[in-house]
Formats: sequence, C-alpha cells, structure tokens
Amino acid sequence: MAGRFAPRHPRADVRGGIPRQGLAPGRVRVWVPDGPLELGLVLGPLRRGPGDPTFRTTPDGAVWRTSRTPAGPGTLRVTARGDEVRGEAWGPGAEWLLERLPRTLGADDDPSAFVPRHRLLALTRHRRPGLRLTRTGLVMESLIPSVLEQKVTTLEAYQAWRILVRKFGEPAPGPAPGRMCVMPSARTWALIPSWEWHLAGVDDKRASTILRAVRVAARLEEAAGMEPAAAQARLEVVPGIGPWTSAETVQRSHGAPDAVTVGDLHLPGIVGFALGGNRYADDAEMLRLLEPYAGQRHRAARLVLLSGRVPGRRAPRMAPRGIERI
Repeated sequence: MAGRFAPRHPRADVRGGIPRQGLAPGRVRVWVPDGPLELGLVLGPLRRGPGDPTFRTTPDGAVWRTSRTPAGPGTLRVTARGDEVRGEAWGPGAEWLLERLPRTLGADDDPSAFVPRHRLLALTRHRRPGLRLTRTGLVMESLIPSVLEQKVTTLEAYQAWRILVRKFGEPAPGPAPGRMCVMPSARTWALIPSWEWHLAGVDDKRASTILRAVRVAARLEEAAGMEPAAAQARLEVVPGIGPWTSAETVQRSHGAPDAVTVGDLHLPGIVGFALGGNRYADDAEMLRLLEPYAGQRHRAARLVLLSGRVPGRRAPRMAPRGIERI
C-alpha cells in the first residue's frame, strides 16, 4: 500500500545524491552512423513533456538525457556534427551509456526493412530519412512514465512525472542544464507515501501499478534482453500493465518496430484517417490498415504521425481532472 513506509525527507535524498561536477569533462565517444540520423526524431520519444527533468535540448543542438543504468545514475549529452555523433557522459553510469550509445541512436534498427505501400508513408519516409527507432535497454525508465499516462491527459501525466522525479530523484551528474534529475531508484519509488502520489495528481490505481512493478523491478529489467513479444508478456504479468502500456515501453526499451499501440484514444482515428479516410476507426480497423506492414507496424504508425495528416478536432480537449485539489 502506498505510504506504508515513510521515506527519508525528499530534500535529504536530493542533497545526498550525486553532486554536480561543475564543468568537469566527461567520458567521450564518437560514433559514425551508417546512414542519415536526426537526433530529435530518434530520441524524441524518450521525452515526457516540455518540462521533463530527465530530458533537455539546448540551443546548441545538444540533447541531454539522464538515466538510472545498471552501473548507477548517469548523464548523457549527444550532439551531431556532419557525419559524426559525439556522446559525452558523466556519473557512475557514464561507461554504460557510452557503450550503448549506438543502440540508443538506432544502430540496431533497420529502416530498409520497411516497404511503404501507401503514398503518404512513402513521402514521409523520403522527407524524414533520419528516423530510427531508439533502443535504450532500460525497462523501468519507460515503464513508469507509461503507467502514469494511462487513461489521463498527457498534461496530467507529464505533470505527475515532473513533480515526482524532481521531488524524489537525484541531481543529474555532471554539468547538466539546471534542474535536470535522474529518476528515483526502485526502492525510492516504493517508499513514496500515498499523499505524495495524490499531490502529484496520480490516482490510486496508477500508483498501485507502479508500486507492484517496482517490487519486481529486477525481473522486469531482465526483459530488456528478451524479444519484444516475450518482454511484453513478462510486463503484462504485473496487474495494471496491459497491451497499451507494454507496447509503449518496448517501443523505447527494445526499439520494437512492430509493437503497435492498441487501446489508445487517438491513434486508431489518426491512422484510420491517414491511410483509409476513416477518422472513426477503432483498433480493429487500425490493425487491418497496418496489416501490410506486419513486422514494421510501429514504424508505420510513427510515419503517419510525422506526416501531419491528422483529422481536425471536433470536440474540446479533455479537461484535466486535477485530483490533487480534492
């Protein structure tokens, strides 16, 4: 039950985290991808809203990320210049982040496996050749924010993630931009009291799902080494994690090109409108339209979203519930 154990004061957690290292140089790796690569497209799915404490872009074009790796917290800065990509990392997890840099930037992905059978997808792929599917190799950092996004507006989910990470996470190692944090450890998530979930706008159902997940975090992280379908099956053993959440997770942790998101409020209508002219398409219709892209259905859906061909809004945005005010 949330709040069963009271954690240390959150400010003490932050002060006891990894100290910032000023302008100390980090470990560096330079990598040359074998084709076009657009950092914003590849790493963008890892960003949970404009105020995400674990993700930042800076005016110089650099992308900053924090992660809780098997070796510990780390900060990664990625820049692209010409044909080269330069990664610089700080913290105990620096070596791990740099070793996996190519995979994080889509080295394991094979865009040529996608054969467009619709003019819109062909045009979009031609215009955005730098799309690759990231593979972080980390499950929990994608699973927890995906649970927070269940059945609420994106604004509510992003706000909850921002509040909880800033309050219970650790300062980002190295000279990261201000207020960047590393997400809490599994133990810290488990010790967040019930009233803190409530103040962050997280209902008991989502909080309970996260608490069940972090209790078996080690077993769930093992899924990073499985095939995407097997990883989804393991995640869905946890009550509260269904096909929508598991797909959203393995799309990022595994770079799964076929993990299409079902059960989404908007995606079926967007795909239905773009590929079949049907703005009222349901999951079954979406899957029928994506059937020619079996093995690459997630990539097809990404290209649809990048095309900008979406049906016009016909109702006001869903208003946030704001349960933290209750």
